[in-house]
Amino acid sequence: MSDQPSFSLVNLGPYSKPVDTFIKKVSGFIEGAFEPNQIKRVAKAEAEAAVIIAESEILISDLQRRAAHRWLKEEERHQRNMEEITTKAIPLLKDDADPAAMEDDWIASLFDKSRIVSDSEMQVLWARILAGEANAPGSFSKKTINILSGIDKTDAKAFAKLCAFVWVLELESEIEVVPLVLDVNAAIYGKHGIDFVTLCNLESMGLLVFDQMADLGFLTDRTCPRPESPKKWVARYHGRQLLLDLPKNANKGLRIGHTFFTRTGNELSRICESKPVDGFFEYISEEWKQYLSEVDKSEEDKIGAGYSILEELVGFIESDSVDGSVNHDDLIYELRSKQ
Repeated sequence: MSDQPSFSLVNLGPYSKPVDTFIKKVSGFIEGAFEPNQIKRVAKAEAEAAVIIAESEILISDLQRRAAHRWLKEEERHQRNMEEITTKAIPLLKDDADPAAMEDDWIASLFDKSRIVSDSEMQVLWARILAGEANAPGSFSKKTINILSGIDKTDAKAFAKLCAFVWVLELESEIEVVPLVLDVNAAIYGKHGIDFVTLCNLESMGLLVFDQMADLGFLTDRTCPRPESPKKWVARYHGRQLLLDLPKNANKGLRIGHTFFTRTGNELSRICESKPVDGFFEYISEEWKQYLSEVDKSEEDKIGAGYSILEELVGFIESDSVDGSVNHDDLIYELRSKQ
């Protein structure tokens, strides 16, 4: 590895003020690696100087010399890891980021835990946390940093799979991110790597609470207060939404299944880039059909009618389609726009 840092202000070119502030903020914690005109990292220079002085005075044993070189190589690896994480974080900064408000103790803790991370994919997770904290100071706790330091790549992938089942529930000013596992034995979960053992393992790491015997209700088993009268909910899943009515006799509140995130799990779920699970929106819609508002039920009826119309048209117009489901979204929503 060359003496020059892999990334510096010198080769950044024009950059935004938040990036400038961010680099200045973190540079002191990674030995100024991002400062312009730096020739050697401080750690390496100090180690080399110690070896040279000791050797010149013939006061160092072979064992001490090997220890010094080992320490040098180790610090060089740590330095590289910290610089890679910082480099990966920079493109994730927002224009309204506030890096100056980041706590020094928080930054020190992050680099202390992440400096041993050499895996590129895991470095991306650390970079997202670093950038996320710079974008909105206070978003990630030091406890989350400590827990992430004990998560390996396999655990991280398992958690990302769970995040593919996350819904966002909105009730007035309350917003909750919930991994919906309504039945851990349902095929849709097992097909995507979510089972009893996986959930128990994630719970042991402090990422979620899992109780297979319980059927949790959002308003009774969580901290969210129960409204005095029925309220309309909005449940969102990857750009799609359901409008829900909470009946007065819903003693358990909105059924959310067997899991919910801890604070750490909630924070880490923000940095997981998961894709929607095919059929999961429909699965939850069916499980929550008792809560569906009249608006959503009406929408379902319209879509069903749309399929019927399209099926009737097949065979009567020139088309390569063999059923009414082909391009149904484009066709149905174009019809709606004309109503």
